[in-house]
This record gives sequence, C-alpha cells and structure tokens, in this order.
Amino acid sequence: MMKQTFLKTLVVLAAASLLGGIASAAPLKIGVVPGIFADSVEVAATEARKQGLEVQVVEFTDWATPNVALDAGDIDLNYYQNSNYLANAMRDKGFRFTSVQAGILSYLGLYSLKHDSLDAIPDGATVAIASDAVNVGRGLRLLQHAGLITLRPDTGLLGTLEDIQSNPKKLKFVEVEGPQLARATQDVDLAQGFPYFILASKAFDATKALVLTRYEDDSWAIQFVARQDRAADPRIAAFLEVYKNSPAVRQTIEQFYQNESRLYRLAWLEK
Repeated sequence: MMKQTFLKTLVVLAAASLLGGIASAAPLKIGVVPGIFADSVEVAATEARKQGLEVQVVEFTDWATPNVALDAGDIDLNYYQNSNYLANAMRDKGFRFTSVQAGILSYLGLYSLKHDSLDAIPDGATVAIASDAVNVGRGLRLLQHAGLITLRPDTGLLGTLEDIQSNPKKLKFVEVEGPQLARATQDVDLAQGFPYFILASKAFDATKALVLTRYEDDSWAIQFVARQDRAADPRIAAFLEVYKNSPAVRQTIEQFYQNESRLYRLAWLEK
C-alpha cells in the first residue's frame, strides 16, 4: 500500500512539474469523435485545468476532418484513429503526423438485430461494412475469422471486396461510413460494428456481438496523434500524463464500456 501511494505521489509530482512551466501557454486543442474518446478527454481536460493547463476539446462527427484540422494547425492533437488508419491517411494525403501515445483499444464486432448466431445468417444475407479502406479490410478479416468468407492468401491490410475468394452464403455487401454503422445495423442481416459508437448512440446492446476482434494487436488502439513538428510540445506531454494516470479517466472508461472487458483494453498498460 505504501509503495502504491508513493508511486501515485511521484506521478502527481511529475504532472505538476510539467504543468508548472506552461500555465500561461495557449490552450491545448484536442480533436475527438463522440463517445468515450470525447468523454475521457473531457474528464482529463477538467483535471488538467485544475493543474494550470487550459484544454479545449473540439468534437468532430466524421473521420476525415480531424486530420485536416490537425494538419492546418487548428488543433494540436486528435484522438480517434488507430495506427493503421493513421498510416494510410499519411500515405494518401501526405500528412506529417506521429502518434504520441496509445489510448483505448476498442474491439470490432459483428452484430445482428435479426439473427441470434452466425449459423443463423441466411444465404444471400446483406452485410454492412465500413466504407474507409482500413476498416473494410478489418471487417473482412473479422468475417473470415467468423468463418463466413475466405480471403485470398496474399490479402494485405487494405483488403477489398475483390479479395474475397470464397463466399459460400453468397453474402451481399453494402459499405457505410463507420460512425453510421450502428444505425445501419437495423436495416441489414449483419453489420460490422464499433462498440464505442454503439454505446454512444445507445442503438442496441453493444455487448451482444456475435464475434469480436480480441485477437488484434495494439496497432488497432486509438492513438493520440500530433503533427511531427509539434510532437514535443510540453503541453501535450503534460496532458498525456494526466490522461494516463487519472483515476477519474479510468473510471469514465470502465463505466462507458459497462465494465465489460470483452469490448476494450487500455493499450498504455502492460498486458
């Protein structure tokens, strides 16, 4: 107990030291998407303000604008994309970004409001998958993991529908923007689903996935991302210390995921 108290004291002192020299600096602006990423950052921002660091949380509703805003310097950090999505965005758009901290790894699921098992998915069923390149591939790999399709052996991270080698149920696919998949689930037989969007929308029970991607590595954790030329900003380091070590942030995350460890993992902690 004494050791834990001592370590917590060191964390508080470290954060205070970082914050002490930047109390008068401009506000740190962080871009987020709705749900636990916004909620947990808001909690950390409240704690950071008490320690002298002013933080502004900017909420976006799509997956393109946060990177455009970061590149333009309108925000200092964003927190909504995994490393694979980030790498693809940097290739496509020429962004000069870097991850400064791993955050929450929220697993991907397959959901149905019409069928209670994968075996019950009928021939010719309609399946909704994400429309962006990285999450199309991620969804297809989950469908293969579930035994519904087979992909070509050489299929890479950015797999597409053309990479489907075997589709015994003759599934039909519709592509939907990721944040809208929760709403689309009611209109299809099966849908790729992001638990954090489902929980945020309260569309249905996010714990009732037919299968989840618990086999994925930390490259799928949501990252705090900064421009390369601003990654060493001491305000960023100070905020991340608050975020990683705040009991209130941890409690907010646990409550959001309904204390269901099957839905998420904190990637900054040792396994």
